[in-house]
Amino acid sequence: MAHAPSLIYLVYGRQTYHQEALFSIASAIARARATPQLCLDIQVITDDGTPYAGLPVRVRRLDERTLASWYGPHHYHFRAKHVALRQVLDEKPAAVLIDTDTFFHASPARLFARVRRGALLCNAVSHLLGDSPAPVYRQLIEPLKARGLADERTPLINSGVIGLAREDAGVLDRSLELMDDLYPIARAAYNLEEFVLAIAAYRQLEPVGCTDLIHHYWSRKQLFRAKVQAWLHKHRTSLLSTPALDDTQLVTDRLPRPPRAARLLYKLRTLPLPAPMRQFSLELFYGCHDYDNEFDRACGPVWWEKAATNVIERHPDQPVEEQLGEWLNHKVLRHLLGPRLEAIRRHLRQQDLL
Repeated sequence: MAHAPSLIYLVYGRQTYHQEALFSIASAIARARATPQLCLDIQVITDDGTPYAGLPVRVRRLDERTLASWYGPHHYHFRAKHVALRQVLDEKPAAVLIDTDTFFHASPARLFARVRRGALLCNAVSHLLGDSPAPVYRQLIEPLKARGLADERTPLINSGVIGLAREDAGVLDRSLELMDDLYPIARAAYNLEEFVLAIAAYRQLEPVGCTDLIHHYWSRKQLFRAKVQAWLHKHRTSLLSTPALDDTQLVTDRLPRPPRAARLLYKLRTLPLPAPMRQFSLELFYGCHDYDNEFDRACGPVWWEKAATNVIERHPDQPVEEQLGEWLNHKVLRHLLGPRLEAIRRHLRQQDLL
């Protein structure tokens, strides 16, 4: 394992991203305890090295000018991922670039074992291009077929993880060229970066997923961020202590939902309420549930926010905030929520949802 791939994080901008990266790094170190023979090399390419002081990582400073050049001619921020990994592969025989909104289920040694010549390690291999639900991608099929680059059977990927051997670094040169070429006609594609990587690798590299080893919480992000922030709050002075590393395994990939019996009870409690209030009230109850897992309990306020935003999204043309205030004053709901009601009101006001 002396020459295991480097684990790379590209982190800049909001503190939220640095918080995510800290937890992801801690989870990697925690899981690496299962493979003590692994020499874990972690590099953080960042605009702010302060959060990583004292951690066993190599910080590579990223200034604004360099980042702007990595964004390329169309100032596309995800382009920087491919540039960063390409540069590391000039120095290392293999590397894995991992998004900050991730955490490990297993030792990084198992992840590194999937990085080999002829393979593209990615977070997940998804559907085929011909089955893509995105019109912006389907409209590119014929132009790409004409250039011999892709067809309906091209497998698309999720690039929350990108791992390559140095011998295959050229796929990043091709993806960067494609990104710059296609952006003017596909700027609506938020994840164009992972699309062009799939195209560049097609027929050249075997895509290999790792969802069994890594959880990438690109969906329901606020719930997982609440768990991560609770972990950081608890262990902020000792991120690498044994209790902190052990606790990373209590931050699970499961959405915090009450047990089935409790959910049924909450549904029964909403029956006396007017029908339009029931789903809103149910989600408030989910946030008030006393979960066994302390990091799941930290998600309560996110459930309250979700209850309010779901109502707002269902009625975009109505003054829903006033309606929410009236619902929270309903005598039955007031009784059901009890002392939690004031905490809910206070939090929703802080989030400008009430």
